[in-house]
Amino acid sequence: MILTDTHTHLYSEEFDQDRTEMIQRAINNGVSRFFVPSIDSHYTSKMYALERQFPKHVFLMMGLHPTYVKENYQEELAHVEAELSRKTFYAVGEIGIDLFWDKTFLKEQQHAFQYQIQLAKKHKLAINIHCRDAFDEVFEVLESEKATDLFGIFHCFTGDFGQAKRAIDLNMKLGIGGVATFKNGKIDQFLNEIDLQHIVLETDSPYLAPVPFRGKRNESSYTKLVAEKLAQIYQLPLEEIARITTENSKTVFGI
Repeated sequence: MILTDTHTHLYSEEFDQDRTEMIQRAINNGVSRFFVPSIDSHYTSKMYALERQFPKHVFLMMGLHPTYVKENYQEELAHVEAELSRKTFYAVGEIGIDLFWDKTFLKEQQHAFQYQIQLAKKHKLAINIHCRDAFDEVFEVLESEKATDLFGIFHCFTGDFGQAKRAIDLNMKLGIGGVATFKNGKIDQFLNEIDLQHIVLETDSPYLAPVPFRGKRNESSYTKLVAEKLAQIYQLPLEEIARITTENSKTVFGI
């Protein structure tokens, strides 16, 4: 059984004490593919170190996270563009709009999101979308860039059924993680109405740990708990959930 964690921040400071052991624990649990999103330039060297340490398991994205869009965002976008031209990545991400913490840089976030979508198209890569309290704003940008070469993952999808359908219509897979195991998560109520071909697994570790670890540090080995929840929702064997969602991830990332 091969499980794929399509979104995990393996370089996070929360793993500094046991990173290698944590990754090995995931591999022992069948999670052998880790797709690592970028946040900003400060983490680039740590990402490259992980790729060197686990070349058969770690696959990198490059992008500027919306909450890191600040006064210097043009410099950060230049870094993203330079790195994309320099080496191989498997997606542009995580990118998008986040209005949960701060709306100060909304215009800059919108510009950074659109610009990075255009970079993804240029390099024929998927995008990995971060959306928090900003579905309308994210969809506005996506609609403006709608094309056959726009595709990717709506990371940590927490929208309603209508928003799920809209994302799928825009060539996006839905990234499903620990929220699907929460009693108030809501997405588990309609997921079985969405064909499994549109679903990929993720943890967003170290954040959003699934039940029974909710509120604690998340890690990639918990991808299996998300898969087990989907096995319940779709009434399918765990192995089938693993197979289909991993195939879906290969469709997106090309590997």
